[in-house]
Amino acid sequence: MELTLLGTGAPAGLPRPDCPCAACATSLGADARAATALLVDDTLLLDLTPGAAFAAARAGRSLGGVRQVLLSHPHDGPAVEVPAGLPQPGRVPDGRELALLTGHRVRAVALDAPGTGYAVTGPDGTRLLYLPPGGAPAGLENGAAETYDMVVADVLGRPDALARLRAVGAVGPTTDVVAVHLDHDVPPGAETRRRLAAAGARAVPDGTTLTVGVYEDVPDVPRRTLVLGGARSGKSVEAERRLESFPDVLYVATGGARGGDTEWAARVAAHRERRPGSWRTVETCDLVPLLGESGPPLLIDCLSLWLTDAMDAVNAWDDAEWGGGGEKALRGRVEELAGAVRGARRTVVAVSNEVGSGIVPATASGRRYRDELGRLNAAVAAECETVLLVIAGQPLALRG
Repeated sequence: MELTLLGTGAPAGLPRPDCPCAACATSLGADARAATALLVDDTLLLDLTPGAAFAAARAGRSLGGVRQVLLSHPHDGPAVEVPAGLPQPGRVPDGRELALLTGHRVRAVALDAPGTGYAVTGPDGTRLLYLPPGGAPAGLENGAAETYDMVVADVLGRPDALARLRAVGAVGPTTDVVAVHLDHDVPPGAETRRRLAAAGARAVPDGTTLTVGVYEDVPDVPRRTLVLGGARSGKSVEAERRLESFPDVLYVATGGARGGDTEWAARVAAHRERRPGSWRTVETCDLVPLLGESGPPLLIDCLSLWLTDAMDAVNAWDDAEWGGGGEKALRGRVEELAGAVRGARRTVVAVSNEVGSGIVPATASGRRYRDELGRLNAAVAAECETVLLVIAGQPLALRG
């Protein structure tokens, strides 16, 4: 089964008309995208968009053989003109299946938002799932879903849709996940590719033809990632974003509850509110056993608080204790943690503060902490495939 993406952008396209934002200003050339429309085997058109016939011609295709046009989402604005020779667009009721004379079967998938998803089975048995913008499947049951060969969906806008599909086995290790409905919320080019790669997905230019069921160009999700940044840099948001398309993430909070500290409680509440409801949370600084276990992805926030606990444990703030064995004990704990990161078989995303680039701490204990955090960050970074530095909410790839 062949799939030609006549467009891969949001319904308004990219760049949006008359939008002055930075993302739209740089969405040029291969990064410019028409509204998403899919042509399946030159016979089935999913979503009719303005200029579809011209888009098909540019891709070396024709709409002359299209026998069915299906709409997936409500179209704002004036009605799209139906090119001569195309059948009138329609919509399949949720849960119903449409059999085409060409041997394709199309089943309508219920969503949690207005619109309809379509599961297409080709004459060769390959399976494709197409989801509209802003939509995620509803009513999925564990073990009840088929595994798709390709999923075409709003990965950046609804990463939780991908997480739901992974949770029930509808998306597996060999599923080719292609992002569409790309909008101006994410800067085009390298940043779009980086975010999609973290989700195990990819994007292709308008006019690309893909063969469903061919395993190629599926990004490998990094097993170990370290996200560094200063205060309020957006490092925690970046770390959470890297795992929001995966179910059952274990969030490891190393800061504890700090009873009576209302400001800290507000910070913790803000973190919890933006995390997906399916994630579990554990408050601990005992990271080595968790890193040694198999299981769902691990998000550790953050290593700087782990270091505070470790330095407290060896009484690193007392010069006599520090020189009498505390320093050696701390280095041993850091080496143990780095070794656990090296041997981790589950996906791990760790957050840490990047310090030492500004004002020199006024106290000896502050300078000691700064030095040890620098050593800890370097030790963990050496064991990670991907290392990011977040500045003003903008992630810079240091490795990977």
